[in-house]
Amino acid sequence: MSETTVRVVELSSPFTRFAGRLLVGLGYEVVLVEPPEGDETRRELDGDAFVHWHAGKRSVVPATPEDLRRLLAGADVLLDGGPSGAEALTDGLDHLVHVRVTPFGLVGPRTDWQGTDLVVAALGGMLAQVGDPDGPPLRLPEHQAEQLAGVNAAIAAVLGLRARRSGPGQLVDVSAQACVAAALEAGTLAYLHEDRVPPRPGRVHPLVPHGLFRAADGYLGGGLGGSPRMWDALLDWLREEGAAADLTEPRWQDPVERKKHQEYVFKVVQDFVGTWPKAEFAERAQARKLPWAAVDLPHELPGNPQLAARGFFTRVRTEEGERTDLGFPFAFPEGRRVRELDVPGQGADQDVLGEHRPRPSAAHAQDPVRPALHGIRVLDLTWVLAGPYCTKILADHGADVIKVESAGRPDPTRFAPFMHLSRGPHTDPDTNGYFNEVNRNKRSIALDTRTGEGVAVLRDLIAHCDVLVENFSSTVMRKLGLDYEELRRINPDLVYVSMSGMGHTGPRNGWVSYADTVSASSGLTGLTGWGPVDVVGVIYGHGDIVAGLQAALATVAALEHRAATGRGQHVDLSQLEAIAAHMGTSLLGGPEVKPSGNTHPAWSPQGVYPCLGADRWLAVSVRDDAEWAALCEVIGRPALATDERTRTAEARRHAAPLVDAALEEWTRTMPADLAAESLQAHGVPAGAVQDGRELVEHDPQLRARGFYVRKEHPVAGAFLHEGVPIRLTRTPGGIRAAAPVLGADTDAVLSEVAGFPVKRIRELREAGVLR
Repeated sequence: MSETTVRVVELSSPFTRFAGRLLVGLGYEVVLVEPPEGDETRRELDGDAFVHWHAGKRSVVPATPEDLRRLLAGADVLLDGGPSGAEALTDGLDHLVHVRVTPFGLVGPRTDWQGTDLVVAALGGMLAQVGDPDGPPLRLPEHQAEQLAGVNAAIAAVLGLRARRSGPGQLVDVSAQACVAAALEAGTLAYLHEDRVPPRPGRVHPLVPHGLFRAADGYLGGGLGGSPRMWDALLDWLREEGAAADLTEPRWQDPVERKKHQEYVFKVVQDFVGTWPKAEFAERAQARKLPWAAVDLPHELPGNPQLAARGFFTRVRTEEGERTDLGFPFAFPEGRRVRELDVPGQGADQDVLGEHRPRPSAAHAQDPVRPALHGIRVLDLTWVLAGPYCTKILADHGADVIKVESAGRPDPTRFAPFMHLSRGPHTDPDTNGYFNEVNRNKRSIALDTRTGEGVAVLRDLIAHCDVLVENFSSTVMRKLGLDYEELRRINPDLVYVSMSGMGHTGPRNGWVSYADTVSASSGLTGLTGWGPVDVVGVIYGHGDIVAGLQAALATVAALEHRAATGRGQHVDLSQLEAIAAHMGTSLLGGPEVKPSGNTHPAWSPQGVYPCLGADRWLAVSVRDDAEWAALCEVIGRPALATDERTRTAEARRHAAPLVDAALEEWTRTMPADLAAESLQAHGVPAGAVQDGRELVEHDPQLRARGFYVRKEHPVAGAFLHEGVPIRLTRTPGGIRAAAPVLGADTDAVLSEVAGFPVKRIRELREAGVLR
């Protein structure tokens, strides 16, 4: 393969545009193919959508299919979000990595269904996880379903480039619905492992004792923390301020008792929190190493000292002048930030169409065909969700992932009763469905790194690995004597991905972070609600999953960079920056951007409507007047299509009570699935809001794709796993094995990887280093 700059051709759609943006951040050349009328984002949000999604790309307007074919002949990757696909144009271009991104994938009975962010979020399970239990489901803002598809598509592109080093290019099938269904934290796992469908959690996390709290001037994300130390520190603070009520009684030292009476404990904490300004409370809490953060809106992000100090923001140059936009999820390559980007005029790079660029070469296929990351060894020092989600992706695509863990430093997803998802006792570290989902395909070594000998063993393993991933707080590796300079001395071409909450530099690098606090700081929580005074927030671990996906992208990109240059690197990923980079156009929109429920700024109607049955809902998006007319026919109200009160999208927004009442009158008499099928048959985007049970048992599209995969665990028995949303047709990933029991592979790893003789392994075990 040529080691010149990777060229990506983008046939854009809402499900690919973020992928193109991320590849710009990797330093790839992204060529946006626009139609004669220009990309639709040029007319969206007064052009802000184009500024955000397409700054840094080149723009061409091919006059003929032959122009596009010639462009593809010299490209490495095709990001294809077109409604009908570009397969006809790629015939014979065996070097090309063709990433086809669609709402529901290329296989299954719903491949032709219309999908929007709201509809895919509904059918993928995301909507069922946000909102009050006695109210309607609520979307996450800034097109999070589309962006999950986008980051998966970017990962797919780089995996395809890596696989091309040992064979030809290939078609990659990315289903946005599957991307969402693979990113629900415990949403589906509770059903798979406990036969339980959790209700929408409102403002309280369903597992971890965290939630959304009112401050004197807004909101805070936080809670009781995940360790005895955090509870004790919070209790000390309450006691000092005379606000502890009866929480000093011995009974509250029991985490099970606190969980059982969590509503009361939270009330005591809320009474205390509510007297403080949000920023001051967060600062005071973090000084005590407590995981709290102020809930900020996107326009407040430039005032975040951590983001500013790390140079997160990007200047975009437009014809009207310079503007500040959100930056990229991580600095790349080798710590370099994208500081400035130009917004291209339509067709500004037409010369690219006539340029002769040699066709990139591809290796001849080798037998047997293996997953894209076969031969890569990853040392996994991660725990809980964000880090393990990253290494799960690497393992799914063939990497040998060695998870370092121990009973001495227990992973809450193995050991904490409140995070345990199992039909059996909640005290067995090997049966937790939460842990077993994100650690499938990995090997486990039980190593006590609190000892000098344990660290010495760790150093031996580092010397024999390609990648090291950890999501500790920023000082842990340095305290182990393993900062990046030392890691590079041990293994000069190591790819080291750290993914702490705030990053390893900056004034808040020591802040304690959970997914909910990172989401609070990023603007995501503040925009998740029905209005400025009715914020619901992001309660499940969406921020962790986003960080994991971005860390996986960083890892694969760094491996490609190493293959091209021979150099490893440290990717200092901040989970805050990762989720802030998923905030779309919100910063460009300024202070006017506020929570807006399930509505859309241009389409109408868009919303979630009650259907026949308890807690059954239908998500509907009407993108234009033709779809409105089709909907009116389906619901038996054809006259509404030409009624002056509802004829245009603007009129329908003004007449929202009339429009919603007409649609709801119909949906209340219909099963959600049947209502969706009726609307989809007439080209209207619609989908039932599905929970974990419905995804697993009833979704025909996921079933046709074989999304849920059954594997046998040596202790927990057989169960279904969430599948792999990226389907590489030549070098597919997959679920090869269930998660390991604690320390199952210790001897094998030390012998095969580090070359330890049997005698030394025995001595380490006798000394308590291996346990």
